[in-house]
Amino acid sequence: MRQMRLRKRAVTDVGEIRRIIEGCQVLRIGLTDEEGMFIVPVNFGYAWDEAAGLPRFYVHSARQGRKAEAISGGGAEGVVVAFELDRDGGNIVGDYSCAYSRSYESVMGCGRMREVVDDAEREMGLRLLMAHAAPGAPASFTHEGMGRVAIFRLDVEQLSAKRRS
Repeated sequence: MRQMRLRKRAVTDVGEIRRIIEGCQVLRIGLTDEEGMFIVPVNFGYAWDEAAGLPRFYVHSARQGRKAEAISGGGAEGVVVAFELDRDGGNIVGDYSCAYSRSYESVMGCGRMREVVDDAEREMGLRLLMAHAAPGAPASFTHEGMGRVAIFRLDVEQLSAKRRS
């Protein structure tokens, strides 16, 4: 991945990157299909792959629709995607118009996304999603409900994080 122009804004500490991800509620996924490029905002769960030093994101979806078709089209190897998460930090106020900016923290990167077919991993993905989206909320899944939903896993291959304050 290309290095940031302003390296002083780069966040490289794994603990800080994890903190930023934990504070985000929306994962934006960039996909491509026969109609072109598109971005989909989704809620997510994640687990940290200690061996790779990178997160692994889980999302759920209806089994039909543009997002599901684009991801499933990658087969067992998955489809290459870009992603982004961010936390808003408010306005940076300046003495003149062009000195104003926005404070934020962001994590972005790319990886491969594929449908999860293993039942145990599907349930784990949904549990991670619930734990992140609604900490402490009860999570139970019926066999029928699990059959209606698609679970996708994003294996991150490259990642960068940034802080603008």
